[in-house]
Amino acid sequence: MNVAIQCRDLKKTYDGKLHAVAGIDLKIQAGECFGLLGPNGAGKTTTIEILEGLLEPSSGEVEIFGYKWKTHGRQLREWIGISLQETGLSEKLTVREIVGLYASFYRNPRDSDEVIEEMSLHEKADSWVGKLSGGQKQRLVIATALVGNPRILFLDEPTSGLDPQSRRQLWEIIRRFQLRGGTVLLTTHYMDEAERLCDRISIVDHGRIITSGSPALLIERLCGTQLVEFVANNALGEVVTDGWDHLPGVESVKRENGNILLSVHEPHVTIPALLAAAQQRGLRLEHLSTRQASLEDVFVHLTGRHLREN
Repeated sequence: MNVAIQCRDLKKTYDGKLHAVAGIDLKIQAGECFGLLGPNGAGKTTTIEILEGLLEPSSGEVEIFGYKWKTHGRQLREWIGISLQETGLSEKLTVREIVGLYASFYRNPRDSDEVIEEMSLHEKADSWVGKLSGGQKQRLVIATALVGNPRILFLDEPTSGLDPQSRRQLWEIIRRFQLRGGTVLLTTHYMDEAERLCDRISIVDHGRIITSGSPALLIERLCGTQLVEFVANNALGEVVTDGWDHLPGVESVKRENGNILLSVHEPHVTIPALLAAAQQRGLRLEHLSTRQASLEDVFVHLTGRHLREN
């Protein structure tokens, strides 16, 4: 596969002290949906703005389809579409006027009405932007990114604050773009979104990548495939947290919100052993449940905090 986006030892410092990006390496293949995840302040937005050519790095190299911003800036702007976290669109212009305006910035844009139709905005084509709902405004922002006929779509928190139906509509738009051969670089705080959309992800914290891989691989590698969650009390009502790491099939043990979490691969082996151990020790189990491990669990496993705590 062709490499769509590549950066090497990317760094961004402010006043020579604050390391917003502290040496990031990325290689994103053409046609991929790649997720860059991390808490607020981790450096992911700064990284994306450097890749988009909006920000100069302090050091490091960026290539888009083998070209560099310093020598081929005009060409690269033709190849990318950008949806920022906050985009200010004039509320006194219509949807058709906004999309047509953005189309005029490119040499070979898509047909504006075609993009409006694809975004399911045809019924609002002659409505002012100020009259649109939150989901409609977000689809309009994506329309302005798509109308230039880009090869790469940069999406920074594209579904933040949207209702579930609007989120799913945007997921379908992203999938259609990818099916046409487009490359997507996505940031999101919604782990279900990253698991559904992304072929690969990198988790960023304190300006550095702490792990990379497909969502399924990271979950398997770091958390096992299943989590067994429970509370164990002794006769005095005290929570018992020790002695669970010796159960068969247990990969790791951690405590979260007063519960014990066992990362396991074969819950049908671990759970009978857990019940037997609790009975032997005279403990009472409460809230016993199992669930699939998730990317949120991966992040907590790596950093000790939830992705959206900040």
